[in-house]
Amino acid sequence: MSLREIVRRLHLSRNTVRSILKQKGEMPLGPRQDKIRIEEDLLRRLYADCNGWIERMHEKLVEEEGLEVSYSTVLRRVHELGLGQGREQQRCGRVPDIAGGEMQHDTSPYQVELGTTTTGLIASMIYLRYSKRRYLRFYRRFNRFRMKCFLHEALRFWGYAAKICIIDNTNLARLRGSGANAVMVPEMADFAREHGFQFVCHEKGHANRKAGEERSFWTTETNFFPGRSFASLEDLNRQALEWATVRMELRPQGSSRIIPAEAFAKERPLLVPIPAHLPAPYVCLERGIDQYGYVALGENYYWVPGKERGDVNVFLYSDHLKIYQKRECLVEYALPADGVRKERISPPGLPAPPHQPNNRKRPTEGEEKRLRALAPAVNEFLDCALATRSGVARHHFVRELFALWQHMTGALFLETLERALRYRITDIGTLQRIARLSAQQGQMDLQFSVEVDDSFCEREAYAEGRLSEAPDLSVYDQMFEDDKEEDPHG
Repeated sequence: MSLREIVRRLHLSRNTVRSILKQKGEMPLGPRQDKIRIEEDLLRRLYADCNGWIERMHEKLVEEEGLEVSYSTVLRRVHELGLGQGREQQRCGRVPDIAGGEMQHDTSPYQVELGTTTTGLIASMIYLRYSKRRYLRFYRRFNRFRMKCFLHEALRFWGYAAKICIIDNTNLARLRGSGANAVMVPEMADFAREHGFQFVCHEKGHANRKAGEERSFWTTETNFFPGRSFASLEDLNRQALEWATVRMELRPQGSSRIIPAEAFAKERPLLVPIPAHLPAPYVCLERGIDQYGYVALGENYYWVPGKERGDVNVFLYSDHLKIYQKRECLVEYALPADGVRKERISPPGLPAPPHQPNNRKRPTEGEEKRLRALAPAVNEFLDCALATRSGVARHHFVRELFALWQHMTGALFLETLERALRYRITDIGTLQRIARLSAQQGQMDLQFSVEVDDSFCEREAYAEGRLSEAPDLSVYDQMFEDDKEEDPHG
């Protein structure tokens, strides 16, 4: 076509068409030309002076060097020079699936509805890469101790472990560094060595290095949660165990349609067996026995047999605890269910201890619920009075108000609260004076009449007391005479 025809069809200018034709179909790859040129030596010197803080470098360039340059331009130039980068970022390589070679662990937060309450939980999952086996469990809090308990539980369930465990750069297992330069916490390194594997952190930004684990969480969100309801955390973990170790074990996985149970049978000879004698992880806590024989742990109280007091060592495991004193195990308890608080726990089969633990919290939910159920006026008064009280003051006020209700009739109590609410009075002493005034003015029928049985005069005990000898009070007359003798003016 002619130049004129190309311009007419493409609706472009003649100069634009001429420029494109001169390029002969190739795009120009000319370097970007900055309007403000920053010398390389200047940038390197400022980078060293400012300890690598680019924001401070930008300030010095603008204020001291007089360069009207943007922060993004300084950041780009620093990256182009390779300052602050130990090595260039590389693409994540593709690692082949090797039987017995690798397993992956990670956590993910979820909002799960337990009963009628939505609760934030942490999902912990371990994944065998070759056979695609999974083990899933949920926790309210996840720390280093919980991580060891989970891995021990999962590997004991399988009976085997892979040679390495790929994790992200979490501080639960990593002490310092990242990726290939990561140094593990000695505690976690020893735990991994006992179980026959070692932790390996993937590079920063290369989460796809454990893509099987990430895909497993996606399967959890799209296959486990939908259509299921959970009554409690224990019910959630029970269903998660059944889903991960039974249902998903026999389901074909991925495009290869591999069945985890069959693949694991082939992979088992290449895995590391878990020693049967390996002890479960635990945390040793120091506690003291109070005067009533209880040890406080978490939000509950555990009774210790015997009569001695003193310090004890509490060995806390994932599902139970043991209390030791002087290297002797005094008692062992299973941990209570999730949500159990302020509970007195004693050995089963024995009578409960008669005393309450020392400093045991005494909530007032029951008293407040009974008061609010009396009448709408009581409910409104409590809303007004408790709006300015919290903590101990709130519980103290509810107990005093509950005691006041028990010491007067229901009608007088309602009349007192209605008058107090009219003037926004919430002091217990003032409420008592209002109730006394209402009773004295005769506004309320107190109905305090007591029926007396007149036949008490005929009782043998009454007759015996009526005919008893009169007491000898002469000793008091002698005391008065002694006082008069001592007084010179008497």
